[in-house]
Amino acid sequence: MNAKALAIRFNTRRHFLQQASLGLGAWAFAELSGRAALAAPLPSADNPLASKAPPLPAKVKRVIYLHMSGAPPQHDLWDYKPKLVEHNLQPCPDDLLAILQKERLPFIDLKARRPKMLGTPYKFAKQGQAGIEMSELWASLKEVADELCVIKSMHTDQFNHAPAELFLYTGSPRNGGAAMGSWITYGLGSENQDLPGFVVLISGGTDPTGGKALWSTGYLPSVYQGVQCRTVGDPILYANNPAGMTREVRRRSLDALQRLNELELAEFGDPETVTRISQYELAYRMQIAVPEVMDISKEPKEIIDLYGAEPGKASFANNCLLARRLAEQGVRYVQLYDWGWDTHGTGAGDDIMTALPNKCKQTDRAVTALLKDLKQRGLLADTLVVWGGEFGRTALNEERGGSKFLGRDHHPHCFTIWMAGGGVKAGHVYGETDELGYFVVKEKVGVHDLQATILHLLGIDAKRFSYPYQGLNQRLIGPTDEAKIIRGVLA
Repeated sequence: MNAKALAIRFNTRRHFLQQASLGLGAWAFAELSGRAALAAPLPSADNPLASKAPPLPAKVKRVIYLHMSGAPPQHDLWDYKPKLVEHNLQPCPDDLLAILQKERLPFIDLKARRPKMLGTPYKFAKQGQAGIEMSELWASLKEVADELCVIKSMHTDQFNHAPAELFLYTGSPRNGGAAMGSWITYGLGSENQDLPGFVVLISGGTDPTGGKALWSTGYLPSVYQGVQCRTVGDPILYANNPAGMTREVRRRSLDALQRLNELELAEFGDPETVTRISQYELAYRMQIAVPEVMDISKEPKEIIDLYGAEPGKASFANNCLLARRLAEQGVRYVQLYDWGWDTHGTGAGDDIMTALPNKCKQTDRAVTALLKDLKQRGLLADTLVVWGGEFGRTALNEERGGSKFLGRDHHPHCFTIWMAGGGVKAGHVYGETDELGYFVVKEKVGVHDLQATILHLLGIDAKRFSYPYQGLNQRLIGPTDEAKIIRGVLA
């Protein structure tokens, strides 16, 4: 087969229409296609993850996001409501019942029984010089209360786990969007070219409910996808050389592949060819860099003990220590997912009396250590740490199927997150909910507001930060301009 016939064989419909003189038809196709098809510059074979200066002044260089998958109950951890405690296990008042009857509740059956209020069984106390009110379940985190900026007025329009997590991290409750970590590395690249720009660490025994779509690139070039690393076994699957291949042979193979891919890039201009080149090279460099940074046994004993980490095992504590090591090495965005916070009260495995204290115990010490460790190394000043879930929990006892265990149903109207680090007010509480903790009554914050604020702290204007796809300039914050920066939490 001659070169011309080979080129025709591998020609795509898009490529044909781009090169053909089709007048109005070609123009219309360009408008409808996912990328700016005509007059678009060919992608560069240079490293797309090269570090870039932010377009605006930035307060932080990197993000560590701690996601408690399943939605922690804010009433038992952060948002103390004396009125709720006063009416604990009493039937909900008529005015609240009227509201409930207009809503769709995931698991509370209004036809079976009148729901009962559920006050927290835990004591709260003001912590730190700022006097942030915190649950007794936070035995260690109270030590760093003055580093926290607590937002009690978050809300979402999703009340099922997977859509809510997708909304939080991709800006859309449906599959196909690009993850926040992908957006950030697309905009800023990575400070370390030997490591991925976006790393994902999992604990709790399983992936978050939203699955791997939570660290997908969606419509962005796949070079920006989150890389899931493991703390047991090979840190990254399939990155090592196969049996019988030396590092020198791998190098020669990659050089040959790169020459072929560069020829294909020049011919067809497909940006995924750039991804292939970049990912092959990154995998080669990661063979040395990743095992080094993932080996927490090299940390001093006092640091391992501070986190409660156990080298060689899978745990949230290990992941927090790894997050610090990755941030220190220049990784732009580190995402931790810890599964097991879905406290419905159907049994001892998911109630607020047994399961919730266990989850707090598993995470409390390590989160505290992460903030202390970042600060003592001078990293907290330009690192943003975020902690939270995908939605809140209701002020009512779920009692699914007549369960005698205490638990709370899904609740989109209000939930609590906190941030710490560069650019945010330390020792500060933002927002307020009503006396029963059911609705936000002051300084309401939406999911797109949070995303816009995180981008702002990184020096990115969320309203101008876009990528052309399917005829639209896609954005993390969605197509409208309703998202606002949460000015009240900025230092």
